[in-house]
Amino acid sequence: MATLPILPQQRVLPDYLPARMVNEFCYCPRLFFYEWVEGVFRESADTVEGAAQHARVDREGAGLPSPEELDEDLRTRAVTLSSDRHRLIAKMDLLDVAQGTVTPVDYKHGKPRDAGHELAAWPSDRVQLAVQAIVLRENGYTCDEGIVFYAGTRQRVRVPFDAALIEETLSLVEQAWECAREGAIPPPLDDSPKCNGCSLVPICLPDETNALRAREFETTGPQLPLFPGEPPRKGPAQERGTVRQLVTPRSELRPAYLDTQGLRVGKSGDVLQVKEKDTVKQQIRMGEICQLNLMGNIQISTQAVQTLCERGVPVCYFSQGGWFYGITTGMNTKNVFLRRTQFRLAEEAWFCLRLARKLVAGKIRNQRTMLLRNHVEPPARVLAEMKAMVERAESAASLEELLGIEGNAARLYFQAFNGMLKADDDREAPEIFRMDFTARNRRPPRDAVNALLSLAYSMLAKDLMVTCYAVGFDPLIGFYHQPRFGRPALALDLMEPFRPLVADSAVLNAINTRMVTPSDFLAVGQSVALKPAGRKAFYRAYELRMDSLVTHPQFDYRVSYRRLLEIQARLLARWMEGEVDDYPVFVTR
Repeated sequence: MATLPILPQQRVLPDYLPARMVNEFCYCPRLFFYEWVEGVFRESADTVEGAAQHARVDREGAGLPSPEELDEDLRTRAVTLSSDRHRLIAKMDLLDVAQGTVTPVDYKHGKPRDAGHELAAWPSDRVQLAVQAIVLRENGYTCDEGIVFYAGTRQRVRVPFDAALIEETLSLVEQAWECAREGAIPPPLDDSPKCNGCSLVPICLPDETNALRAREFETTGPQLPLFPGEPPRKGPAQERGTVRQLVTPRSELRPAYLDTQGLRVGKSGDVLQVKEKDTVKQQIRMGEICQLNLMGNIQISTQAVQTLCERGVPVCYFSQGGWFYGITTGMNTKNVFLRRTQFRLAEEAWFCLRLARKLVAGKIRNQRTMLLRNHVEPPARVLAEMKAMVERAESAASLEELLGIEGNAARLYFQAFNGMLKADDDREAPEIFRMDFTARNRRPPRDAVNALLSLAYSMLAKDLMVTCYAVGFDPLIGFYHQPRFGRPALALDLMEPFRPLVADSAVLNAINTRMVTPSDFLAVGQSVALKPAGRKAFYRAYELRMDSLVTHPQFDYRVSYRRLLEIQARLLARWMEGEVDDYPVFVTR
């Protein structure tokens, strides 16, 4: 199957290329492209520590006199100069001037390279210093050598600016400009040790991308053991060897939920203060959360919203009953070129159908897996018919036909859903509060299980909207779910395979472990809603599911479902941009 065509996209580039970006291009062209062309950056422990080490040298110094006025020795910091000839700009940490010669000193986190008989600067650090030399010389200064100060070992390494280094650097500068002008992201490094400490590994996914490029995926591959008579197939992870788990299994950040009506959220420094009237009920460190969820009548100050936007922490708004209203997020969706590709492909009927087939087939497979895993005795007829629905979905001729297939599979699945519910001690509860299931109903849900399902789907849609924004997609432009006013169509597309695995599983766990009981519900007219204690209990059940680890069938490593949502969204972006041959919908084994 051919890779999707990449159409050239005109990019308006800055006037000057920073010296630090030449360093990045030398280290990894793909990292350079992410940071300079697409404006993508993510903090890590190393980047935070490096920024702290630079805090002292980043303070403005006395400035650098012109070459004609350079008649005495001096030391100055944070000097910025540019080269119009080569379109370069450099902010130099420290400049030592002695006898009319300027020596740039660059501060680096880490330690120097062990070159055997001596210590040496890393190639990318040498190139960055050489850019500073080029800029200084074009501005009329004499510059013969530079120094790299490695803060990790507090050692200085001298770098002479010979002709070979200058020529190498100018060649890299031209290559970097050409890479940025072409607009096609360079391929990831192959099994490189550089990836281990890179802060953009969760975005780049180097080994995962290389594994997918090594072999075309078929949507039937990972799930085949569930269908008798068909042998399992090996995926790229097995063909290429183990894919390194460079991304952490779980994020150290957690969502925060505020559910008590009448709360007010403000900020004090880096801390969110949650108040009830004038009493501080809770303090939340902003650096420890990945999203803030406000359920119902809860106010938040402008200062708190601004700081959360600056930090890239979205604020999600729900009704008291769990209806998802919307999201406030900062200017962290900078990848306009991915959205242009998304808009273009959304107009292509062949692409919409091709992706929709995968999503619907994956959803049905995962529903079937849920029945096999959790049903007391899954009906053979239902399993057989759902298998047939998978085969029909993979060859559907239109989106309308797919909608019919999906609806029929959902009918079969929910007919058997009650067999996965194990709570049998609520017979004394009113019928609408009992933990049994007869049929799916919504808007409004008219029994306890449907109320939980609706809340779970609302929370999952919210998480996938957050993921879409983080990756650079527009969540309102979908492929299977066609655009409709106010509907997050792409989030709903990505949600399809995860409905049974995340939302339905969270509901089953909440009921079967008695985290939520009939006493946690109340009737409002013809609808059923959770009481505050019941909502809080279900939030715990949902987050436990999102935090649980699952083995990725293509890469054979374990990650949480929350991390998996982002991985799958980024793999979709890889396919849409032509980096990989196909999109592997997540299907559990």
